[in-house]
Amino acid sequence: MAGAAIAGSVRDALGGAVDALTAAGVESPRLDAELLLGEAMGCGRAALVADPDAGVPADAGRRFGEIVRRRLRREPVAYILGRKGFRNIELAVDRRVLVPRPETELLVELALELRPGTVLDVGTGSGAIALAVADELPECEVVATDTSTDALEVARANAERLGFSERVRFVEGSVPGGESFDLTLANLPYIAEPDWSTLQPEVTQWEPREALLAGPDGLDAIRAFLTQLSRRVRDLSRIARLSSNSPAEVVALEVGEGQADAVASLLGEAGFGPVQTRPDLAGIPRIVWGRR
Repeated sequence: MAGAAIAGSVRDALGGAVDALTAAGVESPRLDAELLLGEAMGCGRAALVADPDAGVPADAGRRFGEIVRRRLRREPVAYILGRKGFRNIELAVDRRVLVPRPETELLVELALELRPGTVLDVGTGSGAIALAVADELPECEVVATDTSTDALEVARANAERLGFSERVRFVEGSVPGGESFDLTLANLPYIAEPDWSTLQPEVTQWEPREALLAGPDGLDAIRAFLTQLSRRVRDLSRIARLSSNSPAEVVALEVGEGQADAVASLLGEAGFGPVQTRPDLAGIPRIVWGRR
């Protein structure tokens, strides 16, 4: 880090960036500035904190200025860096997929508790859920689906980079016909159209709209998914009656704030119950799940 101090010190660079990001309305200006400066200088945040008087080389200073300007336009840090950590893995992300959220890790935690032999991840996006399950449950067979071919390209590339190409099968669509799974996990669009204007610019201006919006009440995608799921389960049940082997599975969905009761009713109507909910760190019921 002790290169030529042509562009000033780490302290000066961070101070200027934090001021600008704060004025732009960024929620975490200090954290973002440190992540971006670390990226520009090729070091971690800890190194910046440990030596704030270190000089910022001119080329790193120019790079830092460029990426701070991107952040001032409210581009998410994950898109600027091109990566996002999710549990124990790091995913490549860009505007074709949503930035993985911490609350989505609750779905993976449920999988770890239930320890299923087979998992279906519906709406895989970057592959976050499927690849985290593959990483933490090595014996589990994982299938991941998405209706977006662009998202599947990102997910497949992440699987290959992480060494999971042979363990996670990617399928275009939603619910594969003719297959049963011990556990189905779904992080589907759940933003209601009236709420769109209340979201941060990082979401509305940068992330894929089709992966977020789900009709007037935010439940259109979940309704469509449960309809497909119920149809598949009925078909498998008819086959199972002939073979005396009844299929059983757990279905878990991530939901938005205030949606848990409505989704619990929908899940119960689809034949999955008793239905349970699980809160995120803010106490918001975030996961709704049931067993058939």
